[in-house]
Amino acid sequence: MELKEQLSEDLKTAMRAKDENRIRAIRMLKAAISNFELARAKDARPPTEADYLGVVEKQIKQRRDSVELYKQGNRPELAAIENAEIAVLAAYLPSQLSRDEVKTEVQGIIAALGTKEFPKVMREAATKLKGRADGKMVNEVVKELTA
Repeated sequence: MELKEQLSEDLKTAMRAKDENRIRAIRMLKAAISNFELARAKDARPPTEADYLGVVEKQIKQRRDSVELYKQGNRPELAAIENAEIAVLAAYLPSQLSRDEVKTEVQGIIAALGTKEFPKVMREAATKLKGRADGKMVNEVVKELTA
């Protein structure tokens, strides 16, 4: 089932269950996808599932940034709401790789490229691991292995 269809079905289920956190998170994600589609309307090619997963990742990143700001501002109740939304949105992403799995992938990339130059390795790792691992963690692993 496509992500948009899944979101619609999950929104109906959440509304029946009166699950406010799920309803809020799904509605915000649907709005972000609509905004993405409107911005992308000029392109000749239609959005792919990978594009939609990118929107989900972006929404999760925004919420993680908000959690940090709320913690700095001593607002744990707002941070808890954002964390609940992160949990809802994370369910729409494919399973994420662990740090050890990312490290193994990056080591394979370094071996395949035959170089330890950070920009080249990072470019290849970002492309290969997109959607399967957190970009920040990939960056940290690549820095660690190319140093």
